[in-house]
Amino acid sequence: MFSYLKRILIGKPLKTLDESGQALTKFKALALLSSDALSSIAYGTEEILSVLIVLSAAATWYSIPIAAIVLVLLFAITVSYRQIIKAYPSGGGAYVVASKNWGTSAGLVAGGSLLVDYMLTVAVSVTSGTEAITSAIPALQKYHVAIAVLIVLGIMALNLRGLRESASFLTIPVYLFVVVISIMIIVGLYNIVTGQVTYHAAAAIGSTVPGMTFVLFMRALSSGSSSLTGVEAISNAVPNFKKPRRKNAAATLAIMSLILASFFAGITFLAYYSGITPMSSQTVLSQIGVTVFGHGIFYYILQLSTALILAVAANTGFSAFPMLAYNLAKDKFMPHAYMDRGDRLGYSNGIISLAAGAIVLILIFGGQTGLLIPLYAIGVFVPFTLSQSGMIVHWKREGGAHWWINASANLLGALLSAV
Repeated sequence: MFSYLKRILIGKPLKTLDESGQALTKFKALALLSSDALSSIAYGTEEILSVLIVLSAAATWYSIPIAAIVLVLLFAITVSYRQIIKAYPSGGGAYVVASKNWGTSAGLVAGGSLLVDYMLTVAVSVTSGTEAITSAIPALQKYHVAIAVLIVLGIMALNLRGLRESASFLTIPVYLFVVVISIMIIVGLYNIVTGQVTYHAAAAIGSTVPGMTFVLFMRALSSGSSSLTGVEAISNAVPNFKKPRRKNAAATLAIMSLILASFFAGITFLAYYSGITPMSSQTVLSQIGVTVFGHGIFYYILQLSTALILAVAANTGFSAFPMLAYNLAKDKFMPHAYMDRGDRLGYSNGIISLAAGAIVLILIFGGQTGLLIPLYAIGVFVPFTLSQSGMIVHWKREGGAHWWINASANLLGALLSAV
């Protein structure tokens, strides 16, 4: 009976020879590995505003310089991880880079931080997706924890079926979200340029706000940098790409970062210009949607696409966590069970462990995205700092006449992440 149910949920076993058919093209990889980073714009700007609004509405203008710093950090991290992809094509990301350049202890700190980060990725993506659903359908608010848990279990089952089927399924919601957000930003900016929208910002950029401190600014920056989570995943999953793997992985990372930067900047500016602040009953992205589209069909398409991509954004974690667990197990720092492939050629034990950890986090924090976000500091900034500083050591060891040019972007990213 169990075997029969397993075949229905997961599918028939694949032969090891079928593994080449599971490799990813850039088109599918963008959906599978970038959904977390791209979907984070649904809560990145909101988390910045949630910190600033505690002081006053006037303080929300600081979201503009904070967004600019986040974009600089994104650029530095993108350059760094493109270098990591080329230097360490076997995957592993920050864990491998830190281990080889700073030693085993630093590698384990980076690896442990990332394991936590991927569990948070699943938990935050799913709870934020649930909030998008309840923003459009308030009657479901009291069931938000149950909905979040069911979504995690559904994504787990999808991943147990195999990488290729997951990528095929994810293509639709990811590209729907990209199209809808692009339209929203373009229409929103057009309305501003043509004077169809009134300027409602609480304070002009550069205004003096009493009570504003460096600590508050950095806390808002840290929360806003949650938009950068998921950038690491592509460097972890280089072996999953079609050949030439390094070239395809680096190209996918560049495309993802360009889209993420455009969306994050556009949404932050629209929120500032329209004077939008966080509400308990409606997300910031939902409020921007109402401002641009009204309550018509496009608004509900926006909410649907947001809910879908946030639900499947967890797939970034489901793709990267098993690969990282495999590398840790290969180095004898995790049980060897994480090296075993399941019937569908995925690392099933890693997939199931990740789902269990995410569900525990959702239950502990009551499915509240805002309570989960501060934990991202562990999973985002620790491995970013270790990997980028490790790449400086890598370039210095490799030598060459212009090694310092390659190391300069890593230095910038390492300093920003450390601060």
